[in-house]
Amino acid sequence: MLRNLGAGELLLIILIILVLFGGKKIPELMHGLGKGVNEFKRASQGGDEPAKAPEAPKA
Repeated sequence: MLRNLGAGELLLIILIILVLFGGKKIPELMHGLGKGVNEFKRASQGGDEPAKAPEAPKA
């Protein structure tokens, strides 16, 4: 399904995301997404270590 996406479609999707969330909110969303992916990887690899407390965002 995703193999059929061309450059035009990707550009349209990125434009829609920019309009919906704004330029300032996107880095925060990507940071949260990255943390979620890392946590998922750690959990799926059988990491029995307790998760660290989330750090406060730096201003």
